[in-house]
Amino acid sequence: MISVGLTGSIATGKSEVVKLFSAAGIPVFDSDAEVHDLYAEKTTRDLLGKVFPEVIVDGEIDRQRLGQRVLGSLEDLRKLESLIHPFVRKRRERFIAHWRKQGSPLVVLDIPLLFETGQEKEVDHVIVVSANEDVQRKRVMARPGMTEQKLAGILARQMPDVEKRRHADFVIENSGSLEHLRTQVDALSSKLAELARNPKP
Repeated sequence: MISVGLTGSIATGKSEVVKLFSAAGIPVFDSDAEVHDLYAEKTTRDLLGKVFPEVIVDGEIDRQRLGQRVLGSLEDLRKLESLIHPFVRKRRERFIAHWRKQGSPLVVLDIPLLFETGQEKEVDHVIVVSANEDVQRKRVMARPGMTEQKLAGILARQMPDVEKRRHADFVIENSGSLEHLRTQVDALSSKLAELARNPKP
């Protein structure tokens, strides 16, 4: 079984690409969905409640409050990542083990900070989802609570898009229509299936 890392900068549209790969019948580890599930677990709520007590509302994690807290502080964002990432990694390892046991020829792993955390070494191929700067900025600034300052802080932590593209095995351009995106994902799904049948030695 081959593993394919999927990554990209903020607001390049990774979530839509995840949906399209899933629709093509490829097992996809969706990091955003996994984190959402984690936030619903008591263990996670208790852990985050000790570090960020103000984000617990009526016994649940208020994702909007949490986002406002950590996006305004690089230190707090790193604290959150240090708490959540180990749980996400364990879930990803279980996901890989499950699909290997099922005999799947390949899996796609959504890993937002793939290059920044050195995890490109842990996968067989890397896909980078990219969008032009104007489209990316328009998408991200439409998000609730986003400011230029917050965006600058996020981008400062991420490898520049041009660098990600340089290190990628495949690039999906997501600045246009959904149909154009679907065409690219369908073509790449076929290519990945071929690579799975004939993996690198």
